[in-house]
Amino acid sequence: MSVPNITLHDGTTIPQLGFGTWQVPAGQTADVVGKALEIGYRHIDTAQMYGNEEGVGQAIRDAGLARDEVYVTTKLNNGFHQPDEAKRSLDESLKLLGLEQVDLFLIHWPLPTQYDGDFVSTWRALVDLREAGLTRSIGVSNFQPAHLDRIIEETGVVPVVNQVEVHPFFANEDVRVANAGHGIATEAWSPLAQGKVGDDDVMGEIASLVGRTPAQVALRWAIQRGDIVFPKSTTPSRIQQNFEVFDFELTPEQMSAVDALDQGPSRRMGPHPDTFDWVP
Repeated sequence: MSVPNITLHDGTTIPQLGFGTWQVPAGQTADVVGKALEIGYRHIDTAQMYGNEEGVGQAIRDAGLARDEVYVTTKLNNGFHQPDEAKRSLDESLKLLGLEQVDLFLIHWPLPTQYDGDFVSTWRALVDLREAGLTRSIGVSNFQPAHLDRIIEETGVVPVVNQVEVHPFFANEDVRVANAGHGIATEAWSPLAQGKVGDDDVMGEIASLVGRTPAQVALRWAIQRGDIVFPKSTTPSRIQQNFEVFDFELTPEQMSAVDALDQGPSRRMGPHPDTFDWVP
């Protein structure tokens, strides 16, 4: 099954469907990611805070795939926002991954209440890392519209992606609209609402109509809206099912029915980016 590519504003491309590794235990990562690569995933999303970059790198090597066949994202640990620390941390990530360059490096959280509120210097550090060739592209994660406006106004450099929480119960439209206004692609984390899409009657009804699972419906909804998604599972059958979302379409009426499930910030499952301040 062919996964379409999204062209980012810097001219690079990214597979629209990827495999997420949040909460995949380090000891299982190589096997789980290896299974995803065997199924056909070619976009792997990890992070320094996940503690499993080494397993991701092992899986890629074991798969025997050419470097340009696998798109690899990692993210900056909240404890490494100082510019010198950002560079040191990416050097360490590359060693763990066994790569000379990642495809995409993100600021994981803006942390506006930490580091004297200075996430702009961190963004400038990522610009330097891109210019040094350690990452092909740079972006952000969990940035609110005001955070985006600030880094763009102060540096003139626009992130290629903003990876944020998006699922049928929290569509995060304000951020998606802000992203689109800047030409930033939206990446949706937790696209299955941590499995809760499987408990919803509307999702179940649509799934029955199209002969798919609620998870597949949620992923298809995100894809038809143009988002980049990377579901996570450690169960081989679900890893396979999550990949099988390009051979059916939701009707406009079905898309609208999923849209109607949005309950706004009350259904946010992760921390709020304006107040999240955890630094390991």
